[in-house]
Amino acid sequence: MSKGTGRTDGAGDGTGPGDEARLADGACGGSGASGSSGPSDSLRPLWRQRDFGVFWAAQTLSVLGDSFSLIALPLLVLDVTGSVASMGRLTAAGAAASVLAAVFAGAVVDRVDRRRLLITCDLVRMALYGLVPLVWVFGPRVWLLYTVLPVCEAVGMFFAVGYVTVVRGLVDTGRLTEANGRLNATAAAAGVLGPLCAGLVAAWTGPVTAVAVDAASFAVSAACLTFVRLRPRAADDGQPPKDTTLWQDLRTGVAFLYRHPVLRSLNLLLFLFSFLTLGLNDLVIYHLKHDLGHDDGTVGTVLAVGAVGTIAGSLLVARVRRRLGFGPTWIGATAVCGLAFAGLGRVRELPALGLLSAAFLGCVAIAGTCSMSLRQEITPEPLLGRVTSAYWTIQYSAAPAGAALLTWAAEAHGTTPAALAAGTGCVLVAAVALLTPVRAAGRS
Repeated sequence: MSKGTGRTDGAGDGTGPGDEARLADGACGGSGASGSSGPSDSLRPLWRQRDFGVFWAAQTLSVLGDSFSLIALPLLVLDVTGSVASMGRLTAAGAAASVLAAVFAGAVVDRVDRRRLLITCDLVRMALYGLVPLVWVFGPRVWLLYTVLPVCEAVGMFFAVGYVTVVRGLVDTGRLTEANGRLNATAAAAGVLGPLCAGLVAAWTGPVTAVAVDAASFAVSAACLTFVRLRPRAADDGQPPKDTTLWQDLRTGVAFLYRHPVLRSLNLLLFLFSFLTLGLNDLVIYHLKHDLGHDDGTVGTVLAVGAVGTIAGSLLVARVRRRLGFGPTWIGATAVCGLAFAGLGRVRELPALGLLSAAFLGCVAIAGTCSMSLRQEITPEPLLGRVTSAYWTIQYSAAPAGAALLTWAAEAHGTTPAALAAGTGCVLVAAVALLTPVRAAGRS
């Protein structure tokens, strides 16, 4: 459901400070288009670049609203059904729709005006999420969530792919990691305040009001995007690919990934990581509400503490990547994600639960930033939408089944063994990465 930072690559998309971001460009092979608009932009701080600044502010405000429904929708399902498996099925339905949309999203993004596409996606989601509080006036309708969320997730995939290409059109290639990091860090800061407010709102007036806040935030995002101007597209002068079908466009993206050894290996590793972790948010909420007996306000507080980890990871990633290189940074962050996940279902003290959540989300931000920035740096501009679309289609293709399986296991066998099994799987993903080209990526 994220609109502020688009979609992440799990242990794969995110961002952090510094011109030190060029990194894996040469070391991993390939250089992408520069996207430069002149030396003045390359020297000015990002916050002084008007179009990036407007985009940055819009998406930060947007994430603030989006974090409301991140808590509210699972709480609505849990309040009505009392079942974590039902929460997992809703998550799986949304993820499945997102994967289906990813098949076509890249080709569409590379063919249309990207700014208009983002605005349209925001307006559609504003209308759909706005339906939930209106219908809930007449009583709970869980079926509506199974209709609205998949459509919104599908639309959100088009937004997310477009988002990746838009950032490429706003800043120089050498500053992509910095730009992505600033976007993710401020979005995470909004994500700290958002869950706190959402938990309080849900506790006082119910989760439905929190969904209404999210709908309004899409309107704000759309309004701000109307003031953003993108640089002309490089290489293809903004012209859509001619005489190709959507299927051929997807094959083009897959072919690029297959030919690049680091992206190919990374994509397969993220396929496993996403399968294991998509249901984590549902698992944490269920553990707090069902196992520990806490209220909605406490849920918001713990998730807000976790978001602090995202801020830290987003701000540190460029420095860590510069020092260690892409491969060691990604592998190390993924391993820590697994260790943190393994402990989430076992601990019962709120400070420990918040700390583990922060560790998991912080390392997701680090590994995620590296992955997205690498892909932006080495993918030619005309292919970026299609490559991103193919990347996410493969990465998330098994994730819906993983979310359903994880939440079913938590309900049937308890959150402790379910979290331990998933966390162990994440550590094994990091171990397997040591045997792939990912290990040497980013080293001169």
